[in-house]
Amino acid sequence: MLNLKIHNLSSKEMQSKSVYKVPNGKLLKISLDYNDDIISKIRIMGDFFAYPEEAIEIMENELKNSSLNRKSLLKKINSVIKENKIEFIGLNAEGLTEGIMMCLK
Repeated sequence: MLNLKIHNLSSKEMQSKSVYKVPNGKLLKISLDYNDDIISKIRIMGDFFAYPEEAIEIMENELKNSSLNRKSLLKKINSVIKENKIEFIGLNAEGLTEGIMMCLK
């Protein structure tokens, strides 16, 4: 588990990274830019698999402007998975939520 937080003094934008081993799953790496607990940019990486091919790009785009509140984030992630028929191998909605929330610690 790794967490790195960088504060940009010229604005309220924060940058943070986390590395998380999903229980019974794969390694998840999150790079997060946020401002006032709202996601401005997110990068989701790791050694998990996602289908369709553009699933990660879809998830990243859909999570922009989302609140960094665990309950609403989990709901949003589950909604994106369902609406876009996304399938993960080695990752699930709870693991992705946890990896994102670790960026705030």
